[in-house]
Amino acid sequence: MTGSIAGAAAPSSAAPTSTVPSTAVPAATAPTNETHGDTASTATGQRLPRVGTSAALTAAVLMSSAPGLLPRPAVTQALLTGVAMALGLAIVCCARRAFGTGRHTRIRPRAWAVCVGALISTAAVYSNMLWQNRLRAAMDADTVHWTYVVDVLGGAACVALALCGLAHAVSRVCSVRSVVLITVLGVLSYGVGGPVIRSAVAGSLSASSSATEDTVPAPTTRTRSGSPESLVPWNTLGREGRRFVSGGLDPTTVRTYVGLDSAPTLDQRVDAAVAEMERAGAFERGVVVVAIPTGSGWVDENAVAGAELRFRGDVATVALQYSNKPSWATFLFAEDDARRSAYAMVRAVATRAAEQTRPPSVIVYGQSLGSVAGSDAYVSLRQTFPGICGAVWAGPPAGAVNTDDATVLANGSDPVVAWSESLLWSAPTQQVTHHDAPSPMWLPIISFVQTSVDLAAALDADSGHGHRYGTEQGTAMPRCR
Repeated sequence: MTGSIAGAAAPSSAAPTSTVPSTAVPAATAPTNETHGDTASTATGQRLPRVGTSAALTAAVLMSSAPGLLPRPAVTQALLTGVAMALGLAIVCCARRAFGTGRHTRIRPRAWAVCVGALISTAAVYSNMLWQNRLRAAMDADTVHWTYVVDVLGGAACVALALCGLAHAVSRVCSVRSVVLITVLGVLSYGVGGPVIRSAVAGSLSASSSATEDTVPAPTTRTRSGSPESLVPWNTLGREGRRFVSGGLDPTTVRTYVGLDSAPTLDQRVDAAVAEMERAGAFERGVVVVAIPTGSGWVDENAVAGAELRFRGDVATVALQYSNKPSWATFLFAEDDARRSAYAMVRAVATRAAEQTRPPSVIVYGQSLGSVAGSDAYVSLRQTFPGICGAVWAGPPAGAVNTDDATVLANGSDPVVAWSESLLWSAPTQQVTHHDAPSPMWLPIISFVQTSVDLAAALDADSGHGHRYGTEQGTAMPRCR
C-alpha cells in the first residue's frame, strides 16, 4: 500500500519541477524583444511633429508668403512668417485641448507630413522671392537671390521658437492669481501712467516740431512766411513749415504757412494765414492752392513744385498746421481737428478770394490724411463758392474721400489706397489711376494681413510707387480759366 501510494505521488511531485523552468524561460524572453522594438519606434515617432502640427506650420508659411504690394526685406518677411507659424501652433494646441485628440505614434505619417510640409514651405518662400523680384524690377530696386529664402526660413523658425518658448514659460509660471494681479496692475498703470506718458510724448513732439534746423535757412523774400517782412515769425512755423517756405527753385513764388505756435486758437491761426496771404500778395496771383497738410504739418514739396511749374509761378500756396503728431496718430485720434482746420481754411480763403476785383481760382490739395480733411471741405463749400474750382487728392485712404469732380492720384502699389476693414471679405473696389507695379490677386483675410504689413513700408519706395507721389500732384491740377 505504501509503495503504491508513493509511486502514485512521485509523478505529481516531479511534474512541476520539470515543466516550470522549461515554460518560464521562453515566455520571459520572446515578449522582451518585441516590446523593445515597439518602444524604440514609438520614441522615434514622438520626436517628429504630429501631422496636424506639420499641416498648421505649412499653412502658416503659405499664407504669410502670399504676394504683397511692396518689396520686403528678409527680416520683415521672416517676422511675419514666424509670427504666423507661432499662431498656427497655438491654434493646433488649443484645438487639441478642446477636442481631446489622442496621441498618434506611428512614424510613417508623421515623417511624410514633415517632408511634404518642408517642400511646400520652401517652394512658397521661393515663389514669394520671385514675386519680390517682379516688384523690385518694376520699381527699379535691387533684386534678391536664393539667400533670401534661407534668411526667411531660418529667421521665421527662430521667431516661432522664441514666441512658443515665451508662451510656454508664461503658461508654466502664471496662475489665475498672477493673471488677476497683472490685470489690476495694468489698469492702474494705464490710469496713472497713461496721462503722464501722453503728456511727455506730446511735449516731445511739440519740442521736435519747434526745433530749428540749421540746415534750413530762413527765406529773405517778401513772398514767403518767416521772412523779415512776414507777419508770422520764423520760429513759430514748426519744422515742416520751415521746410515748406524755404523750398522751391524760384524764391519769388508765394508760399505762406501758419504753424501751431503762430497763434493759440484755430480761428486766430486762420485769420493770421489770410493776413499773411494778403501781405505776400497771394490773392494777386491767378491761382491759390490751399494745401491741407498731413498730421505732422508736412506738405509734399513735389506737389508745390509741380503746381508752380504748371502755372508758371502765377500761383500762391498756403498751408495751416493743425497737429504735430504723426499722420496715423492724428487719423486715429484727432481726425476731427484735421477736418475743422481744413474747412475753416478753405472757407476763409474762398471768402477773401471772392472779394477781389479779379478773383483767383482756388484749388484744394491734400495727400493721405490731408485728402480726407480736404475732401469734406471741398464737398461742403464748392457750391457756395464758385471760385473753388478743383481738387487733387493724392494717395487717399480707401473709401475715405469723395472723388466727385476731383483728380485722384493713387499708385497701384500704395497700401494706404487699398487698406480697409472690408479687405477682409471683399476685393478693393477703388480704381487706381496709375498701374506702377504688378498687382497681387485678392485673397480673403490674407490680403488684409499682407496689406497691413505693407503699410509699415509705404513710404520706403521711390516717387511713383507705394505712398510716394511726384510732381504730377501739381501738374495734374486743373486750369479753371
